[in-house]
Amino acid sequence: MRFVDEVKVYVRAGNGGDGGISFRREAHVPRGGPNGGDGGHGGDIIMLADHNLTTLLDLRYQRHYRAKTGVRGAPNDRHGKNADPLEIHVPCGTLIYNADTGELIGDLIEDGGSIIVAPGGRGGRGNARFSTATDRAPRTAETGTLGEELNLRLELKLLAEVGLVGLPSSGKSTLISMVSAAKPKIADYPFTTLVPNLGMVSLDSERSFVMADIPGLIEGASQGAGLGHRFLRHIERTRVLLYLLDDRHHILGEEGDPLDDLQILEGELAAHDPLLPQKVALIALNKCDLLDETRRATLEQRFKDAGREVHWLSAATRQGLSELKEALYGVLAEQRRKAEADPDSDPDSDPDSDPDSDPDSDPDSDLGSDLESDLGSDRNLEA
Repeated sequence: MRFVDEVKVYVRAGNGGDGGISFRREAHVPRGGPNGGDGGHGGDIIMLADHNLTTLLDLRYQRHYRAKTGVRGAPNDRHGKNADPLEIHVPCGTLIYNADTGELIGDLIEDGGSIIVAPGGRGGRGNARFSTATDRAPRTAETGTLGEELNLRLELKLLAEVGLVGLPSSGKSTLISMVSAAKPKIADYPFTTLVPNLGMVSLDSERSFVMADIPGLIEGASQGAGLGHRFLRHIERTRVLLYLLDDRHHILGEEGDPLDDLQILEGELAAHDPLLPQKVALIALNKCDLLDETRRATLEQRFKDAGREVHWLSAATRQGLSELKEALYGVLAEQRRKAEADPDSDPDSDPDSDPDSDPDSDPDSDLGSDLESDLGSDRNLEA
């Protein structure tokens, strides 16, 4: 199944029904007077958040949505039927923009949340409404107003509490597959992960959180290198970042160390959104089973001198995973308490539009729109 996180659609609400023009004609009732009813209201276009959806794929194949028109007013003061609203189901975490102006119309985070993106037209008044002392037989009625029509751009930002960030082949997919039920594609070559993954990490029956894994970043991603910054929007809502590093330079005999890689990652996040590097973050050094004692001691001293705390783990052998999950949950619990005390600090409470996004860009040309993924039991979005 394809993972689509951006799409454009055209919506048009229903027009209001025209008011009716009629007169009461009944035996033994002379000059019965006007009795044309009002027209019905046109159908609204409503966006509805649905937790059963994880992609905007359905909207890619149906781009045009039109609600029905209200029914015309009928004789005997009968009101025309109001048209039913047209509901468009989207995944939780969908942002709705006016594609022509770039204005943010709404952000659907909670399951069942909805917003009227295009109100239907108002039904016109029938001639019974225009009867006066000087005009007792009006032959005038209002036409229904037009429903609103818009070009919309929908952008999906996955809802997760922990964002997993790292260079290609740092072991992100292996890690999320070990701590959750997600089943991402894992292989021994870079850019195996082409679309984001979501995994539910459970510590026990009462403690859990959602982790998001995005495709690997490389230096120059802000200029389009690798997969670029396309998928970084999916960690903008996270409360905590987890930088996953490894000692690839030493293993391959190259210059550099994990701290250099960390600076690259932080720089690329800052290039996408200056607020991302300011999020609470943990650092984990993966593949520590490949390090000897001397190299590990050297790296420990490097991180200590830089004032950075690091968690040592090996996702392949599960070494250090329990300690990492406990550390992540501890930080998350603190962030949750702060969000409850100060709702404005919650990353989900103030959704900002992406300053680098182009409302006129064609989402069909994006790489992620054409990539295929299999949905696993844990909302896995990996190809």
